[in-house]
Amino acid sequence: MPELVVPTVGLHGAWLDAHDEWGPGVHEDGFGLRPSDEVRSPDGFAAWVRRLTGQADPATPLDAGQAPCTHRWIVEDDRVLGGIALRHELHVAGHIGYGIRPSARRRGLATWALGRMLGEARTLGLDRVLIVCAADNVASARTIERHRGVLEDVRDTELGPARRYWVSL
Repeated sequence: MPELVVPTVGLHGAWLDAHDEWGPGVHEDGFGLRPSDEVRSPDGFAAWVRRLTGQADPATPLDAGQAPCTHRWIVEDDRVLGGIALRHELHVAGHIGYGIRPSARRRGLATWALGRMLGEARTLGLDRVLIVCAADNVASARTIERHRGVLEDVRDTELGPARRYWVSL
């Protein structure tokens, strides 16, 4: 049974396995990974995990350009299957971003994790959230629609056309 867990250094090897499955680059939505993050070494990974967990802690000062955000990893049997992030404030990429590693797709994990994070959004006091996905990402669009996402529009972005959905909480 999958669970949402707070990012932890204890899953370094499992996270790297998921990262390697995605292939080169920084494109795992929901992980908060930046091009400057060095995640291969234990020290670099620990620094990245500290940044992620600090973004959810109101007592932790944020770096310039950072906004409050709750990160969770989707884990099953000590395997990192994906990640999901809830941005506490409206962001151009929406409030919630998520990604599932290729070998774990088509199991309903994104739908399950999104439902859990919508609950977290309610706890934060949000009354609706924006979720954005690539216009051609039919699986993600269906995931959002399963949670009563209402399509606002499709817009051109720097990453290409994107669907913008609002989910009322």
